[in-house]
Amino acid sequence: MAKLVATVALFLTVLTAAAQAAVSEGEEWYGTAAPPWDVVEWSNSQPLTLEQLRGKVVLVRWWTGPECPYCAASAPSLNALHERYHAKGLVVVGFYHHKSAAPVTRRHVERLVKRYRFRFPVAIDPEWRTLKRWWLDGHERAWTSVSFLLDRAGVIRYVHPGGSYTGDDVAALTSRIEELLTR
Repeated sequence: MAKLVATVALFLTVLTAAAQAAVSEGEEWYGTAAPPWDVVEWSNSQPLTLEQLRGKVVLVRWWTGPECPYCAASAPSLNALHERYHAKGLVVVGFYHHKSAAPVTRRHVERLVKRYRFRFPVAIDPEWRTLKRWWLDGHERAWTSVSFLLDRAGVIRYVHPGGSYTGDDVAALTSRIEELLTR
């Protein structure tokens, strides 16, 4: 019995440590300037740069097609945030990163943008160049569907490390957006 209790205690300790690591994943970016992105193809927008977005609060979300249930589940929240806060100074920017074996095409991405009803700018991130620079290089990450929230100066203030937005995630993200919009 003592062995079972010790095993359960060890399991709970490991599980708690993993949960705490997931919560803090991405915090190393807090307070740093967002790196430039390396994209030229856009949907719903002319090409944008971070410099053009100075003065706006920016939510950057990497996503992929319907084969990713987390991306599909987060699409309504992205649309709602865009609808609710765009006029107040929030710019949602989607970054499509292709995971399919088939070659990526602009037409494919535009069909997905239409399917998800995205009205905000969407960039195509070829070979995940920007995703690697912002999130993956030198790190083992559980998710590629990461989100970054930037303040009006282009400084990273919050990172959602991936997966879909749950009720608590949306509440935390909304609170941070509202706080940054008042600054």
